[in-house]
Amino acid sequence: MKILKIEKTRIPGLVVSAVAAVATVAFLVVLGLSAMLPTKYFVLGAVAAVLVTTACALFTRDIRNKLQFTFGAVIAVLMSIVFIVGAVYIQLTMNTLNSFSDVDTIETPVGIYVRADDPAETIEDAKDYTFGVLANMDVENTAKTLDEMSTLLKKDVTTQGYESLTQLADALLSGETGAMILNTAYLQMYSDIEGYTEFEYAIRELETIVLTEEVEKEKPEKEDKKDDKPHVFSVYIGGSDSRGSINQQARNDVNIIATVNTETKQVLLVTTPRDYYVPLSISGGVRDKLTHAGIYDIEVSKDTLAMLYDTEIDYYFRINFTGVEKVVDALGGITVYNDYAFSTFTGQYYPEGEITLTGSNVMAFARDRKLSGGEEARGKRQLKVIEGCINKAMSPEILTKYTTLLDSVSTFIKMDIPSSEISKIVRNQLENGGDWNVTRYAVSGWGDHQKPWSMAENAYVMWPDEDTVEKAKDLMEAVYNDEIITEAMLTE
Repeated sequence: MKILKIEKTRIPGLVVSAVAAVATVAFLVVLGLSAMLPTKYFVLGAVAAVLVTTACALFTRDIRNKLQFTFGAVIAVLMSIVFIVGAVYIQLTMNTLNSFSDVDTIETPVGIYVRADDPAETIEDAKDYTFGVLANMDVENTAKTLDEMSTLLKKDVTTQGYESLTQLADALLSGETGAMILNTAYLQMYSDIEGYTEFEYAIRELETIVLTEEVEKEKPEKEDKKDDKPHVFSVYIGGSDSRGSINQQARNDVNIIATVNTETKQVLLVTTPRDYYVPLSISGGVRDKLTHAGIYDIEVSKDTLAMLYDTEIDYYFRINFTGVEKVVDALGGITVYNDYAFSTFTGQYYPEGEITLTGSNVMAFARDRKLSGGEEARGKRQLKVIEGCINKAMSPEILTKYTTLLDSVSTFIKMDIPSSEISKIVRNQLENGGDWNVTRYAVSGWGDHQKPWSMAENAYVMWPDEDTVEKAKDLMEAVYNDEIITEAMLTE
């Protein structure tokens, strides 16, 4: 009877100890798989966790010692809660990061438009109209849209093909056609065509048909030439000029190459103007506006910049307007230095000096080019926004907000940066600490009007200043060679 009584007094302690042990093991397994913690810290943490768990087991081994049992049980419960919550947060982080690189969904919104004063309210109302389409551009998406419309309307619609965007617009405005079918990404091109910058206000959208395609992403692998520098990688950062889904094909308003050296803690941000007149990776040597590359695919934008700078770009990271606003808000705002005071058309005022940007005013600061110095000045401000986000993300206070940050960006970014690369950066930062040297450089050029590959009419373009392009190449090479970028290197 005495033995049975002793065993019963130990049961509560065994239960408490078992829960604490399971929580400890779960946390250590998840933390180990994340590879975010330096080995020495992981070992020390694991030893400490096991010692505390063992101590709790000793304190709670006999419930008859009320004070000792209560103390051990409280410590065990608190430790279990911390470890379980920690494991959940870490797993949430890894799941979110891994979700970016599994399946890529491509969405192509195709709009059906009529004149602004047309009485039709739905495509059913316009089913007997003649629909204008582009005859030699975006043909595949137009055909898919016509199939969708035929199914929806239970009849084939009448179409008329046109060779250019201007011909398509003129036919609609003149009444030659009653409606037009156009990829929304192509609609944005009218803003670059002289005489058609207000076209979008003369028409009205009846409906948008979103064409969806899912493709398996290929895991990016570095080329052999980078094997001797595993601590150096580059990322194409593309900013989509869209407030819709991040999966939508759209022009890239922001084009930045980030070259990162995790050993020297050097980040070089090189921005390229959206109107740069360069051959696209798919245009067979014919020049186009860089912004148009985003219409075809994020990989086309990345490969086009790789061609321009004769470099390897390992990964891409794409974010749209809504995503930037939410990231900045999740970070609690960012601090940047504004070179000179200016106001935007929307009435927002930005004084000279150090200013704080929030989600509500960051995009106007980054995008305005009419009243605040043109394309080159805009590019520099975009770099400052990126730098501000990097600096804030590396600050200790972000540790209390990172789940909010992940929730904010998860539906507004797409990237192919492996979670292992991100874990490496976190691990290195925890192990070595220290500030990062974030350096900005913007290439420049001069304006002209030429016919881009994606268009059948002239539009504003920017010819590259080859001296600045060569300077950007030299700076990227310097980061690769473990050099720290100085102000003198930027201006010499």
